[in-house]
Amino acid sequence: MLTTAAAAAVALSANAANAAPGEKLGKDEVKAKVDKLYEQAEQATEKYNGAKEKQQKLQKEISTVQDNVARGQQELNKLREGLGSMATAQYRSGGIDASVQLFLSSDPDDFLDKASTLDQLSSQQVEALKKIQDKQRELAQERAEATEKLKDLASTRTELGNKKKEVQGKLAEAQKLLNTLTAKEKAALDAEQQRANRSSTERVELKDAPPASGRAGAAFSAAQSQIGKPYVYGATGPSSFDCSGLTSWAYAQAGVSIPRTSEAQSGIGTRLTRSQLQVGDLVFFFNDLHHVGLYAGNGQVLHAPRTGTVVRYESMDTIGGPFMFGVRV
Repeated sequence: MLTTAAAAAVALSANAANAAPGEKLGKDEVKAKVDKLYEQAEQATEKYNGAKEKQQKLQKEISTVQDNVARGQQELNKLREGLGSMATAQYRSGGIDASVQLFLSSDPDDFLDKASTLDQLSSQQVEALKKIQDKQRELAQERAEATEKLKDLASTRTELGNKKKEVQGKLAEAQKLLNTLTAKEKAALDAEQQRANRSSTERVELKDAPPASGRAGAAFSAAQSQIGKPYVYGATGPSSFDCSGLTSWAYAQAGVSIPRTSEAQSGIGTRLTRSQLQVGDLVFFFNDLHHVGLYAGNGQVLHAPRTGTVVRYESMDTIGGPFMFGVRV
Protein backbone atom coordinates (compact mmCIF):
# COMPACT_ATOMS: atom_id res chain seq x y z
CA MET A 1 0.00 0.00 0.00
CA LEU A 2 2.84 2.36 0.84
CA THR A 3 4.50 1.51 -2.47
CA THR A 4 1.30 2.39 -4.33
CA ALA A 5 1.00 5.72 -2.52
CA ALA A 6 4.67 6.49 -3.14
CA ALA A 7 4.34 5.68 -6.85
CA ALA A 8 1.33 7.96 -7.09
CA ALA A 9 3.25 10.71 -5.31
CA VAL A 10 6.14 10.43 -7.78
CA ALA A 11 3.77 10.59 -10.73
CA LEU A 12 2.03 13.64 -9.29
CA SER A 13 5.26 15.46 -8.46
CA ALA A 14 5.84 16.24 -12.13
CA ASN A 15 2.47 17.97 -12.35
CA ALA A 16 3.20 19.89 -9.15
CA ALA A 17 6.49 21.09 -10.60
CA ASN A 18 4.65 22.55 -13.62
CA ALA A 19 2.25 24.66 -11.51
CA ALA A 20 2.09 28.35 -12.41
CA PRO A 21 4.23 30.57 -10.16
CA GLY A 22 1.17 32.52 -9.01
CA GLU A 23 -0.44 29.34 -7.72
CA LYS A 24 2.38 28.46 -5.32
CA LEU A 25 1.38 28.29 -1.68
CA GLY A 26 3.55 29.21 1.26
CA LYS A 27 4.92 26.62 3.67
CA ASP A 28 2.31 27.33 6.35
CA GLU A 29 -0.55 27.18 3.83
CA VAL A 30 0.74 23.90 2.46
CA LYS A 31 1.06 22.50 5.98
CA ALA A 32 -2.52 23.49 6.82
CA LYS A 33 -3.86 21.86 3.66
CA VAL A 34 -1.73 18.75 4.15
CA ASP A 35 -2.89 18.41 7.76
CA LYS A 36 -6.50 18.62 6.55
CA LEU A 37 -5.85 15.94 3.94
CA TYR A 38 -4.25 13.71 6.56
CA GLU A 39 -7.33 14.18 8.76
CA GLN A 40 -9.58 13.18 5.84
CA ALA A 41 -7.31 10.19 5.17
CA GLU A 42 -7.70 9.12 8.79
CA GLN A 43 -11.50 9.38 8.49
CA ALA A 44 -11.36 7.15 5.41
CA THR A 45 -8.93 4.83 7.22
CA GLU A 46 -11.44 4.14 10.00
CA LYS A 47 -14.10 3.34 7.36
CA TYR A 48 -11.55 1.09 5.66
CA ASN A 49 -10.82 -0.63 8.97
CA GLY A 50 -14.54 -1.16 9.55
CA ALA A 51 -15.01 -2.72 6.12
CA LYS A 52 -11.98 -4.95 6.64
CA GLU A 53 -13.26 -6.10 10.04
CA LYS A 54 -16.69 -6.82 8.54
CA GLN A 55 -15.07 -8.78 5.71
CA GLN A 56 -13.16 -10.97 8.16
CA LYS A 57 -16.28 -11.52 10.26
CA LEU A 58 -18.37 -12.48 7.21
CA GLN A 59 -15.71 -14.91 6.00
CA LYS A 60 -15.80 -16.69 9.38
CA GLU A 61 -19.62 -16.76 9.41
CA ILE A 62 -19.78 -18.09 5.85
CA SER A 63 -17.27 -20.81 6.72
CA THR A 64 -19.41 -21.82 9.73
CA VAL A 65 -22.64 -21.90 7.70
CA GLN A 66 -20.98 -23.93 4.94
CA ASP A 67 -19.71 -26.41 7.53
CA ASN A 68 -23.24 -26.67 8.95
CA VAL A 69 -24.65 -27.31 5.47
CA ALA A 70 -22.09 -30.04 4.83
CA ARG A 71 -22.90 -31.75 8.15
CA GLY A 72 -26.62 -31.33 7.53
CA GLN A 73 -26.33 -32.95 4.11
CA GLN A 74 -24.57 -35.93 5.68
CA GLU A 75 -27.38 -36.25 8.24
CA LEU A 76 -29.96 -36.04 5.46
CA ASN A 77 -28.19 -38.75 3.49
CA LYS A 78 -28.23 -41.03 6.55
CA LEU A 79 -31.94 -40.39 7.08
CA ARG A 80 -32.63 -41.28 3.44
CA GLU A 81 -30.51 -44.40 3.77
CA GLY A 82 -32.55 -45.38 6.82
CA LEU A 83 -35.81 -44.97 4.94
CA GLY A 84 -34.37 -46.94 2.05
CA SER A 85 -33.52 -49.75 4.46
CA MET A 86 -37.14 -49.76 5.66
CA ALA A 87 -38.35 -49.95 2.07
CA THR A 88 -35.99 -52.86 1.36
CA ALA A 89 -37.29 -54.73 4.39
CA GLN A 90 -40.87 -54.15 3.24
CA TYR A 91 -40.08 -55.43 -0.22
CA ARG A 92 -38.50 -58.60 1.16
CA SER A 93 -41.50 -59.23 3.36
CA GLY A 94 -43.95 -59.00 0.51
CA GLY A 95 -44.05 -55.60 -1.11
CA ILE A 96 -43.19 -51.92 -0.76
CA ASP A 97 -45.69 -49.23 0.15
CA ALA A 98 -46.55 -47.14 -2.92
CA SER A 99 -46.00 -43.84 -1.10
CA VAL A 100 -42.56 -44.90 0.09
CA GLN A 101 -41.72 -46.01 -3.41
CA LEU A 102 -42.84 -42.59 -4.65
CA PHE A 103 -40.62 -40.86 -2.10
CA LEU A 104 -37.56 -42.80 -3.11
CA SER A 105 -37.81 -41.38 -6.62
CA SER A 106 -38.93 -37.79 -5.85
CA ASP A 107 -39.24 -34.99 -3.27
CA PRO A 108 -41.36 -36.01 -0.24
CA ASP A 109 -42.74 -32.49 0.36
CA ASP A 110 -45.48 -32.86 -2.22
CA PHE A 111 -47.19 -35.88 -0.72
CA LEU A 112 -46.23 -35.26 2.93
CA ASP A 113 -48.51 -32.22 2.87
CA LYS A 114 -51.45 -34.43 1.99
CA ALA A 115 -53.19 -36.09 4.90
CA SER A 116 -54.31 -39.00 2.77
CA THR A 117 -50.69 -39.98 2.19
CA LEU A 118 -49.99 -40.19 5.91
CA ASP A 119 -52.78 -42.72 6.32
CA GLN A 120 -50.92 -45.09 4.01
CA LEU A 121 -47.67 -45.05 6.01
CA SER A 122 -46.63 -46.74 9.21
CA SER A 123 -45.86 -44.48 12.20
CA GLN A 124 -42.18 -45.32 11.82
CA GLN A 125 -42.23 -44.27 8.17
CA VAL A 126 -44.12 -41.07 8.98
CA GLU A 127 -41.53 -40.14 11.60
CA ALA A 128 -38.65 -40.86 9.21
CA LEU A 129 -40.22 -38.83 6.41
CA LYS A 130 -40.92 -35.87 8.71
CA LYS A 131 -37.31 -35.89 9.90
CA ILE A 132 -36.17 -35.80 6.29
CA GLN A 133 -38.58 -32.98 5.48
CA ASP A 134 -37.39 -30.95 8.51
CA LYS A 135 -33.76 -31.51 7.60
CA GLN A 136 -34.40 -30.44 3.99
CA ARG A 137 -36.05 -27.23 5.15
CA GLU A 138 -33.21 -26.55 7.58
CA LEU A 139 -30.65 -27.04 4.82
CA ALA A 140 -32.60 -24.78 2.46
CA GLN A 141 -32.58 -22.06 5.14
CA GLU A 142 -28.85 -22.40 5.76
CA ARG A 143 -28.08 -22.35 2.03
CA ALA A 144 -30.16 -19.17 1.66
CA GLU A 145 -28.29 -17.63 4.61
CA ALA A 146 -24.94 -18.51 3.02
CA THR A 147 -26.06 -16.95 -0.28
CA GLU A 148 -27.02 -13.68 1.43
CA LYS A 149 -23.75 -13.56 3.36
CA LEU A 150 -21.79 -14.12 0.15
CA LYS A 151 -23.61 -11.18 -1.45
CA ASP A 152 -22.84 -9.05 1.61
CA LEU A 153 -19.20 -10.13 1.41
CA ALA A 154 -18.97 -9.08 -2.24
CA SER A 155 -20.43 -5.67 -1.37
CA THR A 156 -18.05 -5.29 1.57
CA ARG A 157 -15.05 -6.11 -0.61
CA THR A 158 -16.13 -3.39 -3.04
CA GLU A 159 -16.44 -0.92 -0.16
CA LEU A 160 -13.02 -1.97 1.13
CA GLY A 161 -11.45 -1.32 -2.27
CA ASN A 162 -13.13 2.09 -2.55
CA LYS A 163 -11.96 3.20 0.89
CA LYS A 164 -8.43 2.01 0.16
CA LYS A 165 -8.40 4.14 -3.00
CA GLU A 166 -9.80 7.10 -1.06
CA VAL A 167 -7.03 6.88 1.56
CA GLN A 168 -4.34 6.52 -1.09
CA GLY A 169 -5.83 9.43 -3.03
CA LYS A 170 -5.71 11.74 0.01
CA LEU A 171 -2.13 10.73 0.77
CA ALA A 172 -1.08 11.25 -2.84
CA GLU A 173 -2.78 14.66 -2.89
CA ALA A 174 -0.93 15.63 0.29
CA GLN A 175 2.36 14.49 -1.23
CA LYS A 176 1.61 16.52 -4.35
CA LEU A 177 1.23 19.65 -2.21
CA LEU A 178 4.45 18.89 -0.32
CA ASN A 179 6.25 18.54 -3.64
CA THR A 180 5.40 22.18 -4.46
CA LEU A 181 7.65 23.34 -1.61
CA THR A 182 11.24 24.32 -2.18
CA ALA A 183 13.94 22.10 -0.73
CA LYS A 184 14.51 24.65 2.02
CA GLU A 185 10.78 24.86 2.90
CA LYS A 186 10.47 21.08 2.88
CA ALA A 187 13.49 20.72 5.17
CA ALA A 188 12.02 23.30 7.58
CA LEU A 189 8.69 21.47 7.63
CA ASP A 190 10.40 18.11 8.19
CA ALA A 191 12.45 19.62 11.03
CA GLU A 192 9.27 20.92 12.68
CA GLN A 193 7.69 17.49 12.49
CA GLN A 194 10.78 15.77 13.84
CA ARG A 195 10.92 18.20 16.76
CA ALA A 196 7.23 17.52 17.48
CA ASN A 197 7.83 13.77 17.40
CA ARG A 198 10.88 13.96 19.65
CA SER A 199 9.33 16.31 22.20
CA SER A 200 6.15 14.24 22.33
CA THR A 201 7.81 10.90 22.96
CA GLU A 202 8.81 12.01 26.46
CA ARG A 203 5.92 12.00 28.86
CA VAL A 204 4.92 15.26 30.56
CA GLU A 205 5.19 15.12 34.34
CA LEU A 206 1.83 13.95 35.71
CA LYS A 207 1.59 15.84 38.97
CA ASP A 208 -2.06 15.22 39.83
CA ALA A 209 -2.85 12.16 37.75
CA PRO A 210 -3.58 8.90 39.59
CA PRO A 211 -1.41 5.97 38.46
CA ALA A 212 -2.91 3.56 35.96
CA SER A 213 -4.03 0.25 37.41
CA GLY A 214 -5.69 -3.00 36.37
CA ARG A 215 -6.25 -3.73 32.71
CA ALA A 216 -6.27 -0.02 31.79
CA GLY A 217 -2.83 0.23 33.36
CA ALA A 218 -1.63 -2.85 31.51
CA ALA A 219 -2.98 -1.47 28.21
CA PHE A 220 -1.33 1.90 28.83
CA SER A 221 2.02 0.26 29.63
CA ALA A 222 1.77 -1.76 26.41
CA ALA A 223 1.09 1.40 24.41
CA GLN A 224 4.05 3.13 26.07
CA SER A 225 6.32 0.36 24.81
CA GLN A 226 5.37 1.34 21.24
CA ILE A 227 6.30 5.03 21.49
CA GLY A 228 8.21 6.10 18.39
CA LYS A 229 6.58 3.50 16.09
CA PRO A 230 5.28 5.07 12.84
CA TYR A 231 1.66 5.73 11.93
CA VAL A 232 0.54 3.60 8.95
CA TYR A 233 -3.09 3.44 7.90
CA GLY A 234 -4.76 0.08 8.53
CA ALA A 235 -1.87 -1.09 10.74
CA THR A 236 -2.45 -2.91 14.03
CA GLY A 237 1.16 -3.38 15.18
CA PRO A 238 3.57 -4.25 16.39
CA SER A 239 5.83 -2.45 13.87
CA SER A 240 3.34 0.32 13.00
CA PHE A 241 -0.15 1.49 13.96
CA ASP A 242 -3.07 3.68 13.08
CA CYS A 243 -5.04 5.27 15.93
CA SER A 244 -7.53 2.48 16.67
CA GLY A 245 -4.94 -0.12 15.75
CA LEU A 246 -2.83 1.10 18.68
CA THR A 247 -5.69 1.11 21.22
CA SER A 248 -7.03 -2.31 20.19
CA TRP A 249 -3.49 -3.77 20.23
CA ALA A 250 -2.73 -2.24 23.65
CA TYR A 251 -5.86 -3.66 25.26
CA ALA A 252 -5.23 -7.03 23.62
CA GLN A 253 -1.87 -7.12 25.44
CA ALA A 254 -3.87 -6.63 28.66
CA GLY A 255 -6.04 -9.64 27.77
CA VAL A 256 -9.03 -7.52 26.75
CA SER A 257 -10.61 -7.77 23.31
CA ILE A 258 -12.11 -4.50 22.08
CA PRO A 259 -13.49 -3.63 18.60
CA ARG A 260 -11.11 -2.64 15.81
CA THR A 261 -12.46 0.80 14.83
CA SER A 262 -12.66 4.01 16.85
CA GLU A 263 -16.41 4.31 16.26
CA ALA A 264 -17.04 0.77 17.52
CA GLN A 265 -14.69 1.29 20.49
CA SER A 266 -16.73 4.34 21.51
CA GLY A 267 -19.76 2.13 22.12
CA ILE A 268 -18.23 -0.10 24.80
CA GLY A 269 -17.60 0.35 28.52
CA THR A 270 -18.62 3.32 30.63
CA ARG A 271 -18.78 6.79 29.07
CA LEU A 272 -16.78 9.53 30.85
CA THR A 273 -16.46 13.29 30.94
CA ARG A 274 -13.01 14.91 30.82
CA SER A 275 -12.92 15.39 34.60
CA GLN A 276 -13.60 11.67 35.15
CA LEU A 277 -10.71 10.41 33.01
CA GLN A 278 -8.04 8.14 34.46
CA VAL A 279 -4.81 6.91 32.90
CA GLY A 280 -5.50 4.19 30.32
CA ASP A 281 -9.08 5.26 29.52
CA LEU A 282 -9.98 5.54 25.83
CA VAL A 283 -10.45 9.13 24.63
CA PHE A 284 -12.34 10.09 21.45
CA PHE A 285 -12.05 13.16 19.24
CA PHE A 286 -13.93 14.83 16.35
CA ASN A 287 -17.71 14.79 15.88
CA ASP A 288 -17.61 11.54 13.89
CA LEU A 289 -15.30 9.89 16.48
CA HIS A 290 -12.71 8.99 13.87
CA HIS A 291 -9.77 9.43 16.26
CA VAL A 292 -9.00 7.60 19.51
CA GLY A 293 -6.11 7.42 21.95
CA LEU A 294 -5.30 6.46 25.53
CA TYR A 295 -5.53 9.04 28.29
CA ALA A 296 -2.08 9.69 29.74
CA GLY A 297 -3.09 12.03 32.57
CA ASN A 298 -2.58 15.78 33.02
CA GLY A 299 -4.56 16.59 29.86
CA GLN A 300 -2.29 14.40 27.70
CA VAL A 301 -3.13 11.58 25.31
CA LEU A 302 -0.91 8.75 24.09
CA HIS A 303 -1.86 8.01 20.49
CA ALA A 304 -0.90 7.36 16.88
CA PRO A 305 -1.79 10.76 15.36
CA ARG A 306 -1.66 10.58 11.54
CA THR A 307 0.55 9.91 8.52
CA GLY A 308 4.06 11.28 8.97
CA THR A 309 4.01 10.99 12.76
CA VAL A 310 4.85 8.35 15.35
CA VAL A 311 3.16 6.97 18.46
CA ARG A 312 3.58 9.80 20.95
CA TYR A 313 2.14 11.94 23.74
CA GLU A 314 0.20 15.05 22.87
CA SER A 315 -1.99 17.61 24.58
CA MET A 316 -5.69 16.84 24.19
CA ASP A 317 -6.11 20.48 23.15
CA THR A 318 -3.87 20.22 20.07
CA ILE A 319 -5.34 17.10 18.46
CA GLY A 320 -7.03 19.18 15.77
CA GLY A 321 -10.58 18.26 16.69
CA PRO A 322 -12.73 18.53 19.82
CA PHE A 323 -12.60 16.00 22.64
CA MET A 324 -15.97 14.23 22.67
CA PHE A 325 -15.85 11.83 25.63
CA GLY A 326 -13.87 9.03 27.24
CA VAL A 327 -14.64 5.36 27.77
CA ARG A 328 -13.52 3.11 30.60
CA VAL A 329 -13.26 -0.50 29.43
